[in-house]
Amino acid sequence: MTIDNNTYPRVTEVLKITDTAEGNGAYELEIKVQYAADTVPVLETYFSRPNDPYGVNPQIRQWMSENPNAPVHVYVPPAAPTPEEARAAMPPLTARQLRLGLVSNGITLSQVHATLDAMPAGADRDKALIEWEYATTFTRTHPLIASVGAALGLSDEQIDAMWTAAASL
Repeated sequence: MTIDNNTYPRVTEVLKITDTAEGNGAYELEIKVQYAADTVPVLETYFSRPNDPYGVNPQIRQWMSENPNAPVHVYVPPAAPTPEEARAAMPPLTARQLRLGLVSNGITLSQVHATLDAMPAGADRDKALIEWEYATTFTRTHPLIASVGAALGLSDEQIDAMWTAAASL
C-alpha cells in the first residue's frame, strides 16, 4: 500500500492499520516515512485521529479515504501485567513513607531492626543495614523488601497493599 506525493515528510507506504481502544476512527499504523528527498524511508508507528491536521496525518487520512477496503486489524488489549511487572511499576517510596507505612500496619521499627540483626553476620547483613539506615528511597522490587517482608510473615500481596497505601503518605 503506497502513497505517492512529493511533500516532506511524506508517507511512502502503509504497512498495517490497527483499530485502537479509543475507537471513533483512531488507528495505530505501521508506516514508512521519508523525511527528505535524499533519505531512505523509516519504519514508524503512528497514531492517527480523524481530525488531526498535523504531521503526516492528512496524508494518511487522504490515503485511507482513497482505500476504504484496506484491512484494519482488530484491537487486542495488552495482557494484564504479571504480579512481578505490577510490582516493578509501583512508585518508589521515600524512607519516611516506608517507615510510616510499616508503623501504620502495626509493624514496629524495632521489629525491622530485629529482623536485620537476625541475619547471619557478614557482608549481606552489613549491606542490608546500610540500605535500611541510609537509603533515601526504596523500590518495591528491592531484595531487602522481600526478605524483611518474608521474615515478618508478610505475603507479597500484603506488602503490595501496604506499599500502595504508603505511597500516599
